Amino acid sequence: MSADKTNWVVGKVLADQARTRPDAPYIRFEDGPMHNYAMAHELSNRVGNGFAAIGVERGDNVAVMLNNRLEYLWSWFGLSRIGAVHVGINTALKGRFLTHVLTNTKARIGFFDPEFLPWLADIEDAVPDLQTVYIPGDAYDPDRLPAFKRIEIRSFDEIMGGVADEIDVPVSYRDIGMIMFTSGTTGPSKGALMPHGHLYLFGQCMVEDLAMTDQDHYFIAMPLFHAQGILMQAFATMIAGGSAVLMKQFHASTWIDDIRKHKATLTNLLGVMNDFVLRQPAKPTDADNDLRMVCALPVTADTLQALRSRFNIPKFNEVFGMTECNLPVSRPFDAPDDAGCSGRVREDYFEVIIADPDTDEELPYGQVGEILVRPKEPFCFMAGYNAMPERTVEVWRNFWFHSGDAGRMDARGYLWYIDRIKDTIRRRGENISSFEVEAVLLEHPTIAEVAAVAVQASEGGEDEVLVCIILKADAETPRPEDLLDFCVPRMPYFAVPRYVEFVDEIPTTPTAKIQKNKLRERGLTATAWDREAAGYHVRR
Repeated sequence: MSADKTNWVVGKVLADQARTRPDAPYIRFEDGPMHNYAMAHELSNRVGNGFAAIGVERGDNVAVMLNNRLEYLWSWFGLSRIGAVHVGINTALKGRFLTHVLTNTKARIGFFDPEFLPWLADIEDAVPDLQTVYIPGDAYDPDRLPAFKRIEIRSFDEIMGGVADEIDVPVSYRDIGMIMFTSGTTGPSKGALMPHGHLYLFGQCMVEDLAMTDQDHYFIAMPLFHAQGILMQAFATMIAGGSAVLMKQFHASTWIDDIRKHKATLTNLLGVMNDFVLRQPAKPTDADNDLRMVCALPVTADTLQALRSRFNIPKFNEVFGMTECNLPVSRPFDAPDDAGCSGRVREDYFEVIIADPDTDEELPYGQVGEILVRPKEPFCFMAGYNAMPERTVEVWRNFWFHSGDAGRMDARGYLWYIDRIKDTIRRRGENISSFEVEAVLLEHPTIAEVAAVAVQASEGGEDEVLVCIILKADAETPRPEDLLDFCVPRMPYFAVPRYVEFVDEIPTTPTAKIQKNKLRERGLTATAWDREAAGYHVRR
């Protein structure tokens, strides 16, 4: 039987909380004032009415490129109220990366932090659909704006000044509520079309897995343009009726001190964040905190034990999920903390199998294969990739969503994540499109061919980007530093390659497709130039 998803819309959830517990605390930004549910609901109405007043209509895409701040949430809530679509943009995107997101979604209206406006000015001619960009009112200074030929820059105070009247636009869990971009390998990044039901289930899964209540206080240091921050933490908090503190960004050096100060009971750590926290000098006060559970993924047994003993964390949670397919696997609250174990399939909503990546046929327990997922419940999964039907069909072979990740299922029905199968590179918690890295480098006048792959600098380390380059026949070999100087203004800081290697050939198939698996298996060689060893630093 299908679940009752009538109220699986963020605006409806917020309205319900504001009606039943108006004075209960919801969220604050760092040391700023706490906003209760009634205040958050009023602001969502003001912003929704403000967007409607400038012509934003049901189904319109609105591009949001902000650092963490409360206006990020008010804009999402307001857009949800009027049936518009929130397009969250990674704040590191620039050049062709940013151009692609804006042209793919054809957003007319944007909401940007002013620090990103110079990047937008650089690509203004390439994003003809974008007409008006709002910036936070506290940062609006018309005398300090970069020059735009066509795009109009206005203060978001105009939107925040909308009337507080209740909004009566019908919005369903079936409607698209958000577009999030995920990395591409054989093409540009893909915008996952996320129905409201899909967004809600992200949060509801966390509520169940962490046994969240209205007494929990979530420490949110993940960026809101990621599902982790906005759905698995901020939305989950709202669904549970709890409260949260939103940080501008993650700081390993003050992480546990900030958690103690804000009396947080829950937080998330992703990938290398675990290592960054553990590398900080230990303090006698580290174990003095209110944390009752941390969602940390992925973690080794040693990392888990180090976090537990140093910070006195009673319990940990891991999940397996993706922007496209939600959180189909999670560890039950009462299950043991087995590092590396993602948990059991959430059978009410999903089917998951481990399959041979070449045939899509299910493999026996214990064998490693590709993790394939499909939904049992409509609109709790992505609806496809925006304006990329061929990519949607490609990932949905044989009626299964292909995660591109390797895993195994044990005899208990618990899934263990192993590694990636596809060519996506994951660094510092960010998915990197190898295609887009290669596209930037191919613009360099000396380069004929290039392949970007993931390598590890040390055993068990995180992904680093290696680019293997074939130069044009008449080109002089450029300095690696000069190539990175070329990359820095054209790609996100986290995508700038760490390793550069000039090669005579790149392995290909008979049909001329680059065999990146061979480059990954080969790994680093003595001829690869390392920017960290050379002292070349890339600033965020």
